[in-house]
Amino acid sequence: MEVKPGTLYVVGTPIGNLGDLTFRAVQTLKTVDLIAAEDTRHTGKLLQHFQIQTPQISYYEHNQHRRIPEVLEKLHQGKAIAIVTDAGIPGISDPGYELVKACIEAEIAVIPIPGVSACLTALSVSGLETDRFVFEGFLPTKNKLRQQRLQDLRSQSHTIILYESPHRVRQTLQDLAETLGSDRQIVFGRELTKLHEEFWRGSLEEAIKHYENREPKGEFTLVVAGKIQETPKLSESAIKAELEALLRQGLTRSQASRQLAQNISLPRREIYQLALTLEEENTEL
Repeated sequence: MEVKPGTLYVVGTPIGNLGDLTFRAVQTLKTVDLIAAEDTRHTGKLLQHFQIQTPQISYYEHNQHRRIPEVLEKLHQGKAIAIVTDAGIPGISDPGYELVKACIEAEIAVIPIPGVSACLTALSVSGLETDRFVFEGFLPTKNKLRQQRLQDLRSQSHTIILYESPHRVRQTLQDLAETLGSDRQIVFGRELTKLHEEFWRGSLEEAIKHYENREPKGEFTLVVAGKIQETPKLSESAIKAELEALLRQGLTRSQASRQLAQNISLPRREIYQLALTLEEENTEL
């Protein structure tokens, strides 16, 4: 494939299994003029595996402010540059975001080359709600900011996805249990796509016990169930009024009961019994 001069390519790389690097990503990395890598030694192993000889420069959290002007200058000179992270998609919980933002502000084209993402990989097999979710990355390590973030998550009804390192995962599980409730369901994926890949499912309380007598190993992706939103209960008279409205629309008692049961926290059978009393009350009148 041909790359466009003066363009930044945001290239997704494997999170473990090298076979997950896409054909398009391989071709892009082979064709660009330069690769900006989080860790050139780590990326060097990937490049060697795919026989890619493109030169690299380092781009990581502690040198990004010095590197960004250099990269922008090369892009303005017409160089095609790829940015990669050690694992996954650049910009997701790593400093790639700053370079992308700088390129957009400088009106430099940015093209995504999709790849594997640990958060979506874990979510897809979690068995928890996937329609709506929030990605929080790593929780802050400073206690005040950490507690603020946890309190924000307390009432979150969407599935929550977090990243965590092995030496902090026990504390994070404890903090989540104290803030969200020990019965909240969690799924954690460990060493995703690697040889010792593991998924564990249960409550936060059970997760804490799981690591009482064993040492956490590998990088963790935590998928936590959102808070269950309780449907407000209607009074008996309000339910009857809803039923009467549905019956006037031409629904049968059974159909009206089934439809109403989907919206309120009462079994269809109980609603149907109330529907039967409506006919009795109308007969008495």
